[in-house]
This record gives sequence, structure tokens and C-alpha cells, in this order.
Amino acid sequence: MPLNQRQIFRRRRLVVFSTVGVVLATAFYLPLTLLAPLGQVSATVLSAAAPELAEPELTLPSYGASAISALDRTGVLARAGSEEPLPIASITKVITSLVVLDAKPLAVDEAGPTITFGQPDLDYYYTQQAQFGLVWPVFDGQQLSQREVMNVVLLASANNYAQSLAHWAFGSEKAFTAAAAQWLKEQGLEQTTLTEASGIQETNQSTAEDLTELARLAIENPVIAEIVATPSTEVPGLGTVSNRNQLLGIDGVDGIKTGTLEDDWACLLFSADVVIGGEKKTFVGVVLGGPDHPTVAAAIRELIADATAGYTEVTLASDGDEFAEYDTPWGDEAAAVASNTVKKLVWGDDEITITVDASPVRLADAGDNAGTVHFRVGNETVDISLEFSDEIDDPGPWWRLTNPQSLF
Repeated sequence: MPLNQRQIFRRRRLVVFSTVGVVLATAFYLPLTLLAPLGQVSATVLSAAAPELAEPELTLPSYGASAISALDRTGVLARAGSEEPLPIASITKVITSLVVLDAKPLAVDEAGPTITFGQPDLDYYYTQQAQFGLVWPVFDGQQLSQREVMNVVLLASANNYAQSLAHWAFGSEKAFTAAAAQWLKEQGLEQTTLTEASGIQETNQSTAEDLTELARLAIENPVIAEIVATPSTEVPGLGTVSNRNQLLGIDGVDGIKTGTLEDDWACLLFSADVVIGGEKKTFVGVVLGGPDHPTVAAAIRELIADATAGYTEVTLASDGDEFAEYDTPWGDEAAAVASNTVKKLVWGDDEITITVDASPVRLADAGDNAGTVHFRVGNETVDISLEFSDEIDDPGPWWRLTNPQSLF
């Protein structure tokens, strides 16, 4: 049956509106899908095993007390012996020098004020001599610079010069010991006691842990560090003053101070620079109460060797190591890889943990930043930047048109 006019009109209108609808839908759909921003693709972090190292074995003396640490670490690497304060002998002179420098600072290349010796200094000489303390000559009216007096104190270990230095700086030994007590408190050396400036009295005492921290303070003071590393120097009126530290220059030892009481109490506060894997490490430590100085020296050499062997150069990441991967809905794949090789000296029993922060991505070129991998090594953090191993490109119009659900 032929269509009437109304039916024909309705059909034509339906076709027109359908066509318009398709055109409008296409007009909106094409740019919407072709120009829509891609959603971010998150990374899948890969499991990375941290290196496991053996605990170092350090040989420490069975006598007295001893400890060793590295300058760039807190606390001690190892300790042994008494935990109670023990006599420190002439290690006292390091404290005396630091307390004096706190009150009367010197630059490394500065001689400092002139010290004129008088009757009190002669009294110190004769009193120390009567107690069989180590003394160096002094005369009424003698004049030396502060630096020259400190050279005699720290190199020659002259008891009378230590007392003269303290008296000059503070006016009396009583005032000095009060200042020393305050300084020790400020430094947190709560197990250390000073009753006089030279170390001749057994009442000057400390622990191995405190003295390891004292060694750190001494080496970090440029004046003290320079003096204790000096083999010998000339002092006007006294001639050549030689360093009593017989380990100086051996196995990297560059300080710090010997100590002796009677014939059976030998001590050495020490520092040593060693090179491990091309990196310098400074060890500081102490041995108290050895039977003699050769025995103490041998123990310290062994301790330095063991501590050196306790460090291992670990490759945290090699260039190109994968720490995360990306898998896009349109099939592009890439990895977040280490941008360079990083090695680190690690103390044997330090725990190493790994945290990966890989950035989400839409598009990226190979080599673009992909985040960071964080290595926690003991108390330190080492950050290594990550980069994309491959390009993550736009999927193109066909994928966009056929996968609208991935775009919206």
C-alpha cells in the first residue's frame, strides 16, 4: 500500500534527525576521544633484595678498656673491657687544651698571646718533678706564645706546662677544673672527671665511650688536629720538641695523645686515616690500661686493621637496574631504572633497606625522570634517581576511538 503524505514526511524527518544525531555525535565523539588526556599509569614496584653483610669481627684488648668508632658515625663500632671510668693519665692534656681553646681560641696559623712564666710555673716544675711527673725546663721571665706552650703540652706531654697553660688561661687550677667540669658537661662527657690539668693524678678518669667522643672533638678542632699530627717542632729556648706518640705515621695514625701512669698503665687516644675503596675513613678510639706502650700500639694496629676490613664497598644500584615497571592499557611498556651506578662503603652489620618512589606516567621519553629509589644504609640515606627505560607514546587515534572506556 503506497505511503501517504504524512507517513512520507515522518520518515523523512526521522532520517534527517537520525543523520543530524549521528553527525552531532560524531562531531562530539571524535575530538573528545582524540584529544582526551590519557589517564595516569601507576608503576608496579619490583621486589629488590638488599645486600646482606657479615657482622665484622674486631679484636679488642682483654685489659683495661678500649673502643673504636668512625668519625662519620655516631656511637662506637666496638668496645671491650671495663665500663666504669678508669684513669686516663696524660690524655687529660687533650681536655686541658680543648678547655683552654674554648676560653682563648686560636686560628690554625695563629701564635696567640704571649705567656710569661713566673714563680707559679717554677713551683709546678718542682712539684711535678718531686712526683716523678714528666717535666720540661722553665725559667722566671721565660716567654712563649700560646701555640708554643700547647706544642710542649701535647707533643712533649710536659706536666708542668699543662699546669702553666691552665693557670694562665683561668688564673688558678681551681678555676680551671671548674671550667673543665662545665665544658665536659656541655659536651655530654658525663663519665669523665678532671681534678687537675696534667693527668698525673689517678682521679682524672673517663670511660672508653667518652674518650672516643673526646677523640672526635679533638680531631674536629683544627688546632689540636694539626699539633697532634706533627712529628716534631722547634720551640724557642727549648729546642726540638718531639711527639711521644710512637704510632704516628704508621697505618694512617695521625694522633692523638699518649698517657702513662707508673710502669703498668699505658694508654693511647688515637685517630687514623685509611682509604677503603677510594674513600677516606677516619677512625678514632682509645686503649686504656695496657701493660706498656708497645703492647698498646700492637693492639691499636690490629684494631685499625679489623675496623678497615669491617667496611665493604657495596654496589647499591648499577646503571639500568630495574626497580619498577609500567604496563599501559594500549600496550606500551617501560621500566623505571637506575640512572647511574652508585657504590657505598658499608659497615658490616649496617642494615640496608630499599624504598622505591616511582612516579605515575601518561607519556614519557626514554631517559625522562621516573622517580627515586631510597637506600637506607645504617643511619644514612642514599637517593638514586630513576629514569624511563623506553618511550611511553600516545596510543594513536584508532586505539582512542575504539577504547573510550579507558579514557573516561
